[in-house]
Amino acid sequence: MRVLVVEDYEPVRSAVVQALAEQEFVVDVALDGHDGLWQAQSGEHDVIVLDIMLPKVDGIEIVRQLRRKAITVPVLLLTALDAVEDRVAGLDSGADDYLVKPFSMVELLARVRALVRRRFNDASASISIGTMTIDTIARSVAVAGQPITLTAGEYKLLELLARRRGQIITRTEIWNSLYDMNSESASNVVDVYIGYLRRKLREVGIDELIETRRGIGYVMRESIE
Repeated sequence: MRVLVVEDYEPVRSAVVQALAEQEFVVDVALDGHDGLWQAQSGEHDVIVLDIMLPKVDGIEIVRQLRRKAITVPVLLLTALDAVEDRVAGLDSGADDYLVKPFSMVELLARVRALVRRRFNDASASISIGTMTIDTIARSVAVAGQPITLTAGEYKLLELLARRRGQIITRTEIWNSLYDMNSESASNVVDVYIGYLRRKLREVGIDELIETRRGIGYVMRESIE
């Protein structure tokens, strides 16, 4: 799962990013409203954690612009303002939840998970490809009802490919999506993980689901034959 954190105050930003990363979320960061709005429009995030009082563009205006463009990614607003009218303004802008500073990281994580569940319940919390079912909330995979044991990295890779099946995804894009960093060894690491995943799928009778596009990356087929 990928989360965008838009927060200009470094102590809060660092604490939120660390808490999310420890729960295996991939985290992108923006330090002001202008950059936050730009990143939020990418369509790559499952949840946005958004401060209201930001330089350049405030959080409420960011939410309004996203909703006007029919971008429905869940937004959790963070603010030091606790008046009823402030809460109303935030929720009326199209935000999904509201958290007042100071807050505990436990509560923030609970609210982020709730927004993830709500989003995928609305858009199906599972992905089905033939006899394979991916439960994106429980982060589990089963084929014909029988669970497959995957590492965290293998699961992330499978979910990414499944969500974008039929689309070619480059090795660099896979690496950045899963690990949120750049590395000269990214290509080799991705190839190794693809090999692991293919082997585990082959063991349960699924072969040639993930195809190589030489010199580019990988694509998951639309269906299992």
